[in-house]
Amino acid sequence: MSRSEQKSQTRQRILDAAGRVFRRGGYGGIGVDGLAKEAGVTSGAFYVHFASKADAFRESIVQAVADVTGAVRQFQSDYGADWWPAFVRFYLGTKRKCELPESCGLQSLAAEVARTDASAKSAFEAELRKVASAIIAGPKSPYAPADEDAACSALATLIGAVTLARAVGDPTLADRIASSAEKALLPTESSVSSPSEGKD
Repeated sequence: MSRSEQKSQTRQRILDAAGRVFRRGGYGGIGVDGLAKEAGVTSGAFYVHFASKADAFRESIVQAVADVTGAVRQFQSDYGADWWPAFVRFYLGTKRKCELPESCGLQSLAAEVARTDASAKSAFEAELRKVASAIIAGPKSPYAPADEDAACSALATLIGAVTLARAVGDPTLADRIASSAEKALLPTESSVSSPSEGKD
């Protein structure tokens, strides 16, 4: 492996670790030393790749939300005309119940972005618009959003439902919150079920 490839892999390892940590404990929950330890590198190595914790946070936002865009496109490819109902059920099922470090960046990082600087907000907004664009560009599917406003509304419903469901201790109430969101997004459907365990 060349030196440039090693450097690229180390950078990606730090970025992946930062994404997990920020999802789990928020931006203020860890410093550079903790991020470096999570990635298995020294603090000095961290600074070779990122100018600051804020820099790593901004780039982890880009990666996390880009993963959502990728997931939308994967569902479109895998499920064709049924992609939107499949994605909604997956998000309200599997993605709601996974551990926070593996949660959706839109859901787990939005509140953190709101507390940080304009640069982070700009990065988040740009990636959010890409998610919306991917939704709009997908195959015709039952109840799929047709424009950016509808896509943002649907994403807000999904993110809000998962956030509330994660915040309550009663699993029955959590399921009711998710089911209510599903009914709002897919009016002819009534139950939350995950079409796949393997997508992001």
